[in-house]
Amino acid sequence: MLIIDIPGRGRSEIAHLVFDLNGTLALDGVVPDVVMERVRVLNEVVRVHAITADTFGTAGRLRDSGVEIQVLAPGDQIQAKAVLVRALGASQTIAIGNGNNDEGMLREAALGIAIVGREGAALQALLAADVVVTRIEDALDLLINPKRLMATLRTE
Repeated sequence: MLIIDIPGRGRSEIAHLVFDLNGTLALDGVVPDVVMERVRVLNEVVRVHAITADTFGTAGRLRDSGVEIQVLAPGDQIQAKAVLVRALGASQTIAIGNGNNDEGMLREAALGIAIVGREGAALQALLAADVVVTRIEDALDLLINPKRLMATLRTE
């Protein structure tokens, strides 16, 4: 479990980390080694999930790292991702994404982090997020070093 004091919200006990895969964790279906190293570190303290349409057909590669994979069927992916966060326990979940279909999970989670990476980011994802960063490594480092996150969200 990851304990984070989120300014304005109090202490959160985070048990789950939910990622969009493509455009967030991966670029063109490939997760860089430096990203996987951080995911492995976080997987020691929280349960890591990837929820994806699996556009590039590469999601299965993450299973070896202990990441739980959920491949979405065509349909309302915004709702499907939000439903997963609620099922895990929204107050115990951090969501990270970049796409329009990530808006629901970013909004539902105790903390939503949007990535504006090389693939860009959808406006709805940015508006639903609590924090916006330009690299997935930075998002993961906020969780590995929670004082950075506290400094970002501080209101006083």
